[in-house]
Amino acid sequence: MARSRRVSTPPSARGGYRNRHGRGLRSSVTGPHLPVLRTRAETFEGIVAETADYLRGQFPEELADVSFEIAGIPRSVTSSGLDRWWVDAGARRVVLYRLPIERLQHLHADDEAHQRMHVEGYVFKAVAELLGKDPWDLAPDRYHHF
Repeated sequence: MARSRRVSTPPSARGGYRNRHGRGLRSSVTGPHLPVLRTRAETFEGIVAETADYLRGQFPEELADVSFEIAGIPRSVTSSGLDRWWVDAGARRVVLYRLPIERLQHLHADDEAHQRMHVEGYVFKAVAELLGKDPWDLAPDRYHHF
């Protein structure tokens, strides 16, 4: 039995691209009526940026030249486990490790509000270490409604 040969289709009159199955270009996954999807990394970066802006508003002189950075995982494992942040006071730098913060969380309710507060808590702890203060002293009225 002879095999049939696949015949390529000529380009359409519209000039659009067609793949080998005869389909055209695909539309976006979300469509026009749904919001654009955000990845976990983008969500994490947004929370860190908003929290850093809030803290800069509370402590403008102390945090004016501090850079907030996000890394995937720490380079080494300490005896207490994986670090969630690293502070370099000399270089005025705060590095937050996204994967340990996101994946090693133990939330009693896995929703956006609790995840946001979890990430914000680590930003507050890192900034408190940089400033030499207690994390609760950075924003005493921030969570008064919870």
